[in-house]
Amino acid sequence: MSKTLFCIENLRVAYPQGSGEELSWAVDDVSFTLQPGEKMGLVGESGCGKSTIGRAVMRLLPASSRVEGRVTFQEQSVFDLTPNQLRKFRGEAIALIFQDPMTRLDPLMTIGKHCIETLQAHSPELSASQAKEKAIATLAKVNIPKSRWNQYPHEFSGGMRQRVAIALALLLNPKLIVADEPTTSLDVTVSAQILQELTRLCSQENMGLLLISHDLAMVAEYCDRIGVMYQGKMVEMGSTESVFRQPQHKYTQSLLKAALHIQSVNEIETEDWGLVTGEEKQLGKIKDKSPILSITELKQYYTIEPNFIERLFNRQAQTIKAVDGINLELYPKEILGLVGESGCGKSTLSRTILQLIRPTAGKVEFLGQDLTRLSRKQIRSSRRQIQMVFQDPHACLNPAMTVGQSIADPLFIHNLADSVKAKEQVLWMLEKVGLTPPQVYYERYPSDLSGGQQQRVAIARALITHPKLLICDEPVSMLDASVQSQVLDLMLQLKEEFELTYLFITHDLWLARFLCDRIAVMNGGKIVELGDTKKIFASPQHPYTKTLLAAAPLLARA
Repeated sequence: MSKTLFCIENLRVAYPQGSGEELSWAVDDVSFTLQPGEKMGLVGESGCGKSTIGRAVMRLLPASSRVEGRVTFQEQSVFDLTPNQLRKFRGEAIALIFQDPMTRLDPLMTIGKHCIETLQAHSPELSASQAKEKAIATLAKVNIPKSRWNQYPHEFSGGMRQRVAIALALLLNPKLIVADEPTTSLDVTVSAQILQELTRLCSQENMGLLLISHDLAMVAEYCDRIGVMYQGKMVEMGSTESVFRQPQHKYTQSLLKAALHIQSVNEIETEDWGLVTGEEKQLGKIKDKSPILSITELKQYYTIEPNFIERLFNRQAQTIKAVDGINLELYPKEILGLVGESGCGKSTLSRTILQLIRPTAGKVEFLGQDLTRLSRKQIRSSRRQIQMVFQDPHACLNPAMTVGQSIADPLFIHNLADSVKAKEQVLWMLEKVGLTPPQVYYERYPSDLSGGQQQRVAIARALITHPKLLICDEPVSMLDASVQSQVLDLMLQLKEEFELTYLFITHDLWLARFLCDRIAVMNGGKIVELGDTKKIFASPQHPYTKTLLAAAPLLARA
């Protein structure tokens, strides 16, 4: 019998504490093993210690962290590796796919340079042409075309950056991949392709996979075994089928209940469908009003200029049509879902609406005012009424500002409150988004928070000015099912309280079906299907919509 690939024994991790603070274990006495070719899922709420385990395995924790226990890879102690052994170990033995790819990619290096540098560091015997050939083939596995080789990370969508991060992990053919929320920012079709590739490698190459995720449906579909973490402890462990069919721990039961609530499929046959109930929310009532936002023939084109070598061969500049002739209307108090694959133009459309980037052509009218014709000062003033929750909160929160300062900042920018009232409003909002006790989180910095907690801070910051329109770019993609439900309930409550309108960008089709009045399906910069959510799910018309729905993992199928 083959020896154990990977083993964690009684692992305990505590992060550096301030003077006088009581020691708190982020990971508390966790043990499990992983066999060659085995796929294990690790689930739990944000802040429960999942990502800490991934970093402990790679010895990427802060130097002053307190670590107890034992981690072995092929019966060799990871904590006893020398610096040279560790450098070879990372990437060749175990590869880690991070949750936030933008902070892991060098903004001054092209995508191609990232790949070549990785291969040169670990496989110096490869020639430049061999390295490039291997890199292009690996990028193709994650749907990154050869034409994007010379582009930089900032020219890619969040989902495409994540695909690059996955390709970098696959380049060296590791024996174990630790995937920390690898498909958080990916659409269902690309997620399915990548996870099928990872599971194929597990079978063919006897590679192990530790999949850290809050997506229970994905874990159920692709993992053999599942571990459930809660407050640093492993509260349940077993085969995926047994854990999902007969969960023993109360926390596991609550996670499943929340996920099944969002993915409930029976309601598609009923009149009271999802959350879209009540007279005011019915589509007919919504459309009786004048649109709050009207987009007409909106275009956003980018040009990729040829480099010096390409110009010698008379290569022409390449035009990328990120947004290509979009017509869309959004009505007061409506929730419009925008779905589509990563790189299809969803985030570009949202940034163009906000005039963070000026459109190539077309009009954006908000409350009857054409935003494309406004001056910088007028646009800044209009943003009090239009706020945005971005996809990557870590990149959007100032690391030098406390949570309280970050959330209060929009109040001061728009002269909505003095320092005393601002603090009162921020503490109230922190409690609303589930960061309790609020006084503690008020003084913390973004680096002290988990990815899910950072996302809740970003939502609080967007809501603090009480805008009329909230553009949500994957606002709950980094949250576990139970916290997703809480945040979605909060958004719906605030929607009624402040008469908000939402443009909800998501790759989670079941979440869109649960939440949205209408859905617009985007592909290749165009809207290929638009209509009532119930009708689109019951009878999709466009082939691309049908493909999306077929690829979406469903917990009920598990």
